[in-house]
Amino acid sequence: MKYVLASASPRRKELLTQAGFIFDVMPADIEEKISGGNPPDIVMNLARQKALHVFKALPGEACTVIGADTVVVYNGEILGKPSGAEEAYDMLSLLADRTHQVYTGVSLLTGSVNAPDIRTFYEKTDVTFYPVTRQELQSYIMTGDPFDKAGAYGIQGPFAIHVKCISGDYNNVVGLPIARLYHELSRSICHEH
Repeated sequence: MKYVLASASPRRKELLTQAGFIFDVMPADIEEKISGGNPPDIVMNLARQKALHVFKALPGEACTVIGADTVVVYNGEILGKPSGAEEAYDMLSLLADRTHQVYTGVSLLTGSVNAPDIRTFYEKTDVTFYPVTRQELQSYIMTGDPFDKAGAYGIQGPFAIHVKCISGDYNNVVGLPIARLYHELSRSICHEH
């Protein structure tokens, strides 16, 4: 089966590669609009939009398109990618010494353009940070690492030194719950035979 990742995320590419997938990358060039709803519905809807956008653009060959979207949630508020240093600082200050949730929605599209088989799911991981000083936050923001990441941090980067504990799938926080993805794909292959 040919796989197409509907994302430009280097972290998602790395996770798929580490898991042994052979895949093409075709980022979904859509405006991500977060409409109302709870975090699981929002990430699943955005993942589905991305996967559908790429699926419709492909020549009718047999493949599975993988769409994904990740958000960070604290106290019911969704924290997207920060627009600048000040917003990154505000987000990280809010998360310091607290527990927040990371939701990733994944949508898998297989089959024909007229009647694709769509399977969409999400994973949630709780992440707790240690207290972080103002100086530590400013030093981290100066690295530039927060700006392309939901919640203004990457768990696999320099900010990892502030992660006290996680409950759930670590890779989900990186941006793709790779084990769940693998098992969902295995299930769909088993159903076809």
